[in-house]
Amino acid sequence: MIVDRDALRRELRQRRRAVPPAQRLQAAEAVAERLHALPFMPTQGYVAGYWAMDGELALHVWQLRLPPGLVYCLPVLHDDGRLRFAPWRAGDPLVTNRYGIPEPDLGPEACLEAGAIALAVLPLVAFDRSGQRLGMGAGWYDRTFAQRRDSAGPPWLAGVAYSFQEAERLDARSWDVPLDAVCTEADTLIPVTA
Repeated sequence: MIVDRDALRRELRQRRRAVPPAQRLQAAEAVAERLHALPFMPTQGYVAGYWAMDGELALHVWQLRLPPGLVYCLPVLHDDGRLRFAPWRAGDPLVTNRYGIPEPDLGPEACLEAGAIALAVLPLVAFDRSGQRLGMGAGWYDRTFAQRRDSAGPPWLAGVAYSFQEAERLDARSWDVPLDAVCTEADTLIPVTA
């Protein structure tokens, strides 16, 4: 069955935005615990998250509970169509990118390539049990982590979503990069690879 990706995006984005604040906070707590329990959760180096927008599940709880040996980074758009990652702590200056998403206010020389990240936590609109991820459709994460299509991590890739964002099946496109795990407020999915 072929899924109408645009219709699925509209429906799930609307459902995400409708989640009440108290439920959002509970979900952030549960997801933080699940991320910390991942078998490939690093204890040192760089991890990447995202700035939650449009009802996305927030990562602030996970970020605040990172071990001291980890540096939290946010994605930064780059002219080549791939993301770079800049270290960021609450209170550090931010600028808004062309999509209206806050990014660290740092020069390109302060940004890291994808290969320097031990674990990247990705936002998503939908996911399935095989680890396929449906994002917003611009392909930033797929281009950034393209080297992961044919190899195991690091960087390890974990998606974060509400459990209602699970789709029965997402047809993989040739450029899609599957996830190593998906953490929701209710469960952790680690796809089995053949």
